[in-house]
Order: sequence, then C-alpha cells, then structure tokens
Amino acid sequence: MATKPPKGDPVQDAPQVTQAQHAAAGLPAIGHTLRVAQRQMGVRRTALTLLRVNQKDGFDCPGCAWPEPEHRHAAEFCENGAKAVAEEATLRRVTPGFFAAHPVADLATRSGYWLGQQGRLTHPMYLPEGAEHYEPVSWERAFDIVAEELTALDSPDEAVFYTSGRTSNEAAFLYQLFARELGTNNLPDCSNMCHESSGSALTETLGVGKGSVLLEDLHQADLIIVAGQNPGTNHPRMLSALEQAKRGGAKIITVNPLPEAGLERFKNPQTPQGMLKGTALTDLFLQIRLGGDQALFRLLNKLVLETDGAVDEAFVREHTHGYEDFAAAARAADWDETLTATGLERADIERALRMVLASERTVVCWAMGLTQHKHAVPTIREVVNFLLLRGNIGRPGAGVCPVRGHSNVQGDRTMGIFERPAPAFLDALEKEFGFAPPRHHGLDVVRAIRALRDGEAKVFFAMGGNFVSASPDTDVTEAAMRRARLTVHVSTKLNRSHTVTGARALILPTLGRTERDRQAGGEQFVTVEDSMGMVHASRGRLEPASPHLLSEPAIVCRLARRVLGPESATPWEEFEQDYARVRDRIARVVPGFEDFNARVARPGGFALPHAPRDERRFPTATGKANFTAAPVEYPALPEGRLLLQTLRSHDQYNTTIYGLDDRYRGIRNGRRVVLVNAADADALGIADGTYVDLVSEWRDGVERRAPGFRVVRYPTARGCAAAYYPETNVLVPLDATADTSNTPASKSVVVRLEQSATD
Repeated sequence: MATKPPKGDPVQDAPQVTQAQHAAAGLPAIGHTLRVAQRQMGVRRTALTLLRVNQKDGFDCPGCAWPEPEHRHAAEFCENGAKAVAEEATLRRVTPGFFAAHPVADLATRSGYWLGQQGRLTHPMYLPEGAEHYEPVSWERAFDIVAEELTALDSPDEAVFYTSGRTSNEAAFLYQLFARELGTNNLPDCSNMCHESSGSALTETLGVGKGSVLLEDLHQADLIIVAGQNPGTNHPRMLSALEQAKRGGAKIITVNPLPEAGLERFKNPQTPQGMLKGTALTDLFLQIRLGGDQALFRLLNKLVLETDGAVDEAFVREHTHGYEDFAAAARAADWDETLTATGLERADIERALRMVLASERTVVCWAMGLTQHKHAVPTIREVVNFLLLRGNIGRPGAGVCPVRGHSNVQGDRTMGIFERPAPAFLDALEKEFGFAPPRHHGLDVVRAIRALRDGEAKVFFAMGGNFVSASPDTDVTEAAMRRARLTVHVSTKLNRSHTVTGARALILPTLGRTERDRQAGGEQFVTVEDSMGMVHASRGRLEPASPHLLSEPAIVCRLARRVLGPESATPWEEFEQDYARVRDRIARVVPGFEDFNARVARPGGFALPHAPRDERRFPTATGKANFTAAPVEYPALPEGRLLLQTLRSHDQYNTTIYGLDDRYRGIRNGRRVVLVNAADADALGIADGTYVDLVSEWRDGVERRAPGFRVVRYPTARGCAAAYYPETNVLVPLDATADTSNTPASKSVVVRLEQSATD
C-alpha cells in the first residue's frame, strides 16, 4: 500500500560506498521500480497506471524524450520512467493545511528530496508581500494578481515567461502566443541549459536544429558512437535500441570520462535471456578527458582524409559547402595535442578509426557531455564534419542523434518557445492571429537571470520546472529571483523554486500527464514530440489529484483573457474548451503540422519532415550542408586542480530527486559525494572517505563553494571529477557559458578540493 511522506529530512552526512556495478536493469531494476511505485501509488494504482505508460492509447511518460517503437511491450517503460509516473500519480497530497504548518522560511531549509516527497499540490496558493506562509487563493484572484503586476510594468520585456520540457505542444503554443500578444519574446526554456548548443550547431551546418535519425536508423546502423551520455540512467529505454542494433551486427564506441554500467552491459527485463545474462554493448570505451571531444573528432577527420577512398567524394561534391577550409584545418590536427586534450592512448584512437572505416552507416549520439562546455558548438560542428565526410547524413542507418532530456522539450521549441524566433514563424503568427508580434530578441535563461539580478525584469512566470535548482550559480540565481516583484510557478509538485520567491508569489497547481483532462468541449488529449521528431497523442486516465486543478492550456487561456482583455481577438475561451481548435491553428502556423488533428488521431502519430534526412536537402544559408573549421579548444587545467562535471544520480531525473542512492555507481544514502580518480587523489594527498569543500575557480575571482563532499575514489578519467547537481550548480559561474548558444558550461568547472572544517 502507499506510504506517508517523510516527516523529517533524512540525514545525508555519511554516504555509504560499495563497488560500482557493470550491468544495468535486470531484476534489481524491476524490484526497485515496484517498491518505489507501490510506496507512492499502492498496488492497484501501480498496475493500472504503469500499463498505460507510452502506449498508443495511453499517456506519454513525463520523463525522458526517447521515442517508442512501433510494436510496444505491455510494459513500455523504464525504471526511471516509472519513478516519474509514480511521483506524479502519487496518493500523497500537499494541501493548504501543509502550508499553514510550514512557513516559507522552514521550507527553504528542506532538501529537494523532502519537498518532492510531500505529494501533489491541490490548491492555488498565494504568498502576499511580507507574509511568512502561503495561503489558499481562488483562481480568479490568482489571475488578478498576475494581471496587476503585468499591467504595472513599464514594458512587457520586464516579464519573463519560462517553460519546462514537460509542457505539451498545445500549452506551449498558447503560452508563446500569449507572451507575444502581450509584447515580449522573453521565452527562455530548459533547452537553453541543455541542448541549445546542439540546435545552434545543427541549424548552422544542416539547416535543422534537431536530430536526423529515426529509431529504425539506430537498428540499421553499422556503428553507433555514444559520446557524453549515460543512457542507463538518463534514457534507459535507449538501451533496448542499442541491444537491437547489436543483434543486427552494429558496433558501439562509447566516449565518456566515466564508465557507465548501462553502456557496459544491458540486462533487458523484457526477456529471460536478458534477465540472466544480458548483452554487452560497448565494443570500445574511449575514456576521454572532459572537453576533449572536439580534438578527438578533429583527429579522426584528419585520419579519414588521409585514407584512400574513405571520403564520400560524390556526397561532398554535390551536397556540401566549405570542404576545402575544413580539410585544411583537419589536416593540421596534431597527434600530441590530441593525446593531451583527450587523455587517450594512440592505439585506442587507431582502433576507433578502423571501426569508423569499416562502417558504411554511422550514427553519433550525444547529450550534455558535449553540449555544456565553452566550445560545445564547435565540438558538435566537428561531429557533423565527421558524418558529412563519409556521407552519413540522409542515409538509412546514419545521422546525428542529440538525445533530448525532457519529454517534450523539443516539441516546445517547435511550438515557438524560443527567445530568438525565426522571422518566418512570426510572419505566420501575425497572418493567423492578426497582431504584430515583437521582432526583437528576448532573454534566454542566463540573460533572464541577469535581468532579474539587475532589476530589469520584475515578473517571473514558470510553466513547470524547478528553475532555481536547474540554473547555474545558485547564490546569484536565488538573489535574482528574490528581487522580482512577482514569481509564479505552474506546478504539480512542491520544489525549491517555490521557496525562493519575489515580493509576492503564486503556486498554480496543474494536471499531470497521467490525469484526465475534462473541458467544456469534452475530454481532451494533448500532444508531444519526442527526441526524433515523432508527434503523438497523450491521454491521461487517472482522476485529477484535486478538483481545484486546472490544465496548463486552461491556465494560459484564462490568464490571457484576464490580462489582454476584450481587445484581444484571439478566441482564448474556445481554445480552453477544445484543444482541437488549438491544433487547427498550429497546423496553419507551424510547418509540418498540416492536417494536424487527423494525423495525430492515427495510433502512434506521425513523423515531422526533416529535409536533410528525407531528401538530402539542407535549408542553410548556403543551401548545402556546411563543413566548418574552428580552432581546436579544450579546458586548461592548472596544477593541483581538477575538472568537475555535474551529473545525475540514478535516483534522479533532472532536478527531481527520487531517492538518495546511485546504485550503479555504488553510492547509497547520500548525494554529497565527489568522484575522483585514485591517482589524482594520491597526487592531492586526499584519502578515500575524506570530506572536502569543492571550490570553483573562474576569471571573476569570486569564491564559489560547495561544502562537505565525501571523496570517493572512482575510475574517472585522469584530472577529472564528478558530482551531482543541483548541489554543485553553485559552482558554475553564471557567465561561464558556451560560445554562441550561451548554455552554462557545467561539464568543465575548474575546482580545488579543500578539507572540510567539519571533517
């Protein structure tokens, strides 16, 4: 049966460390999944809910964006997807009585784990200026409060409208429509903090800022390179696709500073053979130094160029631009510099080259390990160069595969959640709705924090997410939020952002993916876009956690009616009553969504067009796929310092903490650990089990400190360390971002380790 939430925060000052594991999933994953689900939902609700996850007539998992296969298992979910569903479908409730018992100052001292474990929000809550407690508020009054603050602004650009990747296509389209009709492009989103570097690089080089592969391409590949990614924790259902590729004869190269259990061996819980033995996935592990990926791919490109017959000359000649400048830069790549940048052995790179040359169909997958560096965009451009050289774009079984983190983060961008919208999108919006949207660029996440810090933004409205915990430079971000006149969060669960408020604050509780959405026009469904551009319906089946919840589309529509008033010609009330009318408008504004309602009604949905994949057409400035030539960069590491990457534990999804264990890495009952190579620990004179403060070093000279981390000797790449976020976001300077994309550089933070005062 379901259990009650914890009353007190668990003590985390003595994490237990055992041996890291070398296989993912299997029986332990099944057992852990069922225990977590039953604690939150009870036995019957667990069975009814999990069997609907990712089914064609069910709801889309609120976790990651990995696509579903055409033929689905009855249990088409992973361990961490089940945790995400259990957290949303929990029987625990956060009522007005909870807020009466807990002042905001008390909630601010609690861990993110404790806050999330309290359950679902049930009522709109309001924190008046100067008050100590949130208090219940009617929806009408809540919208009045937002309207009061928005209409009092000197400019609409003093408001920030943030979006989490959980928001549906329909809600995202309405949200950006409201913001632009109000008069601002301040539409930062979580993509600014993760795959913005991918979008920037791919738009410039291929003309489409998304991946170019479908799930079937992975199954057909000869070679899959997985770089800077840990699918065993972050996208576990990807392991099934890699297993199927291996059965088809594919080879897999893993490029990562840490060995990860999921890429070593996958014990597929769907098959007896998988449960007993599993499948070895990685054929070659390149344990690269943090930030060395650009140098690796540049050298591979040099070696391909030097190999007779290795370049697809017909493809290069017909479909690409900039080859000569690229080739000149690639030929200048230096072995010694590459070995320094990557920390790899020459023999391993030569073995990788042989695998590359033996493959006619190559896919490169990546995630935050490539996107969150200063030189992230040129790194991903170099990956594109690598694929273009051998014609691996627009060919079955080949292409680019940036693996998105949150379930509809890609769809939100497609719907117009972007601070730098394309002129063509704004033209279509103006033609369809009859108002002139703003043309100047808005604020991304980092610039929004600066604007709040500097008093240039006064209202912060978040459609989902946990902005404070997700953002870099925690102390700066929290101080910036506290300068706002009003902070508003549309949420299903309590999180840290609700405790770091402006002068006034609102929490607006919303329906989850798992819940039925009944409007005046009948029962509704929403749509999402997965990481490979597949769009499909999502239909909740559970009764709402409270009769006082509104759906995200309803919240946006009612707010728009209240703020914009009768002067708005947009039929907000009709949109709230029937989401099909929203989809009709999307079909006329967003390319690829023509006849949206009819196409999404088909089981499994439909694939969005992708010109490079579908027809080898590249909608770039040159009309061709662009080779690029950028100087090779990699992080400098001063003597006595380490390069830190922030990462997730296995009991975590983004900023949501499900538990205090990271069983694949052998960590239990605590999150304040730092993984350090044993040789580095010896060189620094730090024993295993020592407690240290992590202190980041950056050019501004500001001391950023994360205290009390237990040192765990771990087989990381030399010179590299790792620790969990959001606890280590405090170490990432706000202005330490990727060139072009402005994504926080959370994977290459220079730190020193100082013995903790409490050790």
